[in-house]
Amino acid sequence: MASKSSSSNSSTNRKSVANLRAGKSSGRPSGGGSGSTLWENVKAILVTLAIFLAIRTFLIEAYRIPSGSMIPTLLVGDWLFVNKLAYGPHVPFTDINLPGYDDPERGDVVVFVSPNQVDQPDDPNPILVKRLVAVAGDTVWMRGGVFHVNGMAQRQGFPASENPKGDGGFSHPLFSWQKQFEVRGTRAGDPPAQPTLDDWGPLVVPANFLFMLGDNRYDSKDGRYWGFVPRENVRGRPVFVYYSYNADESVRPLPFITDIRWGRIGTILK
Repeated sequence: MASKSSSSNSSTNRKSVANLRAGKSSGRPSGGGSGSTLWENVKAILVTLAIFLAIRTFLIEAYRIPSGSMIPTLLVGDWLFVNKLAYGPHVPFTDINLPGYDDPERGDVVVFVSPNQVDQPDDPNPILVKRLVAVAGDTVWMRGGVFHVNGMAQRQGFPASENPKGDGGFSHPLFSWQKQFEVRGTRAGDPPAQPTLDDWGPLVVPANFLFMLGDNRYDSKDGRYWGFVPRENVRGRPVFVYYSYNADESVRPLPFITDIRWGRIGTILK
């Protein structure tokens, strides 16, 4: 009898070892690890999402160009990668801006939150892309369509100078914000009685504010309309065009596939 019992135990042990090698457990019901596997998958998804949100919030984000206000630097249908770390990333749902490694300078193309635009109540503070043309303390004006900073004419080079010219004498009630910042007695002479697209100022940019204009001066709703931009509204610096298609003039079906501007892809922005 003892011999039979020993043989039975030995057989059972061999089966247990075989089951273990096959990844089976005699003490747990089949499928007992499915809950653990599901949780591991959920954790992987959550970690991936957290990394994506961190990159998008603090490092780099994609933006699309919807209008022609920055032609020829940016075209309608351009998609940009924007460096959010350069000027200091903004913490969402707060008024906190973290330190960056650079400061916005004249000539930079900048992404920012617009000052309040009273004429578009449905979207009064859109995200915009314009060129920074003046910083705090600068005195700015425009005469005959030529922009001046601290007495120096800032003529647009080619090809921006080839943009279509509009009605430089056009005026708008939104230009009235300029009155409280006008200065007299400068080399530019006194401000015009009524600011127009081509003739306005001199104005002094207040501390902690910036002044933006579009490169396409006669087709740009910019600082002439809504004023100075608070420094904390800056969100980043565009780096390059990663995708572009003819979004405004194409006659082809599905232009985002059939009318891609291959030559624009990879364009470094300056």
